[in-house]
Amino acid sequence: MCGIVGLFLKDKTLEPRLGAMLADMLIVMTDRGPDSAGIAIYGAPSGGRAKITVQSSRPAVDFAGLEALLKHLDAGVTVDLKSTHAVIETDAMQAAAVRDLLAEQRPDVRVMGSGDSIEIYKEVGLPKDVVARFGIREMGGTHGIGHTRMATESAVTTLGAHPFSTGADQCLVHNGSLSNHNNLRRELVREGMRFETQNDSEVAAAYLTNEMAKGKDLGQALTSALDDLDGFFTFVVGTKSGFGVVRDPIACKPAVMAETDQYIAFGSEYRALVNLPGIEDARVWEPEPATVYFWDHEKAA
Repeated sequence: MCGIVGLFLKDKTLEPRLGAMLADMLIVMTDRGPDSAGIAIYGAPSGGRAKITVQSSRPAVDFAGLEALLKHLDAGVTVDLKSTHAVIETDAMQAAAVRDLLAEQRPDVRVMGSGDSIEIYKEVGLPKDVVARFGIREMGGTHGIGHTRMATESAVTTLGAHPFSTGADQCLVHNGSLSNHNNLRRELVREGMRFETQNDSEVAAAYLTNEMAKGKDLGQALTSALDDLDGFFTFVVGTKSGFGVVRDPIACKPAVMAETDQYIAFGSEYRALVNLPGIEDARVWEPEPATVYFWDHEKAA
């Protein structure tokens, strides 16, 4: 049992409040998963710059001198330290070189996510503590997703927490359990995908990344997942401009959605949505089994 939340904003005036609204939604879901928690926030693209969110269990050691080290690759690089995480901003053309240098010089640093606009923060602990540790309430953005975990098939670790990100500006949160993840993992490795954990949810994220690399949009990739993924699942997925939801054909994991002129919201339970502005006038529904729900800021423009 885990708790999932998601928020896709239509109204730009709400963007400064995205982090605060997502934080409140996730904290309400604490009893569905007290082991670890995480949030992905999609902010405004930085125009030719790349963001790389990294994590260390020894930040005082691994982040010491990090900005100076990276400036040998990009004089304009910045490093924003946030507790056990840091957000590195660099020229997009240098992003791969930055990751290679981190792997060589800071091998204990783990990449949580990267892209033009995504930042991912996740740690072991209660949602309220994770939210406070990283200043989530002060963050703005266009959309975001969050997860609070009750571990069932793997250890309680930072890397095992959600969201999982396996592609640029892509991430996934999952409530459920996949039965064919080992076979899928082997197939995806043969196709060039890399994995950091043994978590089945990371396989789902990598599957979607691989499908989108073939030219599919998020909605099409989620449709393919209904044929190729076995097990119980509710997925909420983010891309640079998109937000998608899908449940397996049995749909035994709880889910509720709400839509107004200002936003589209997802929660594992309705109580996660009750404090959203205008919720009393929202269209509220339970997403249908084996049905893809998909929104995209670029397609709406």
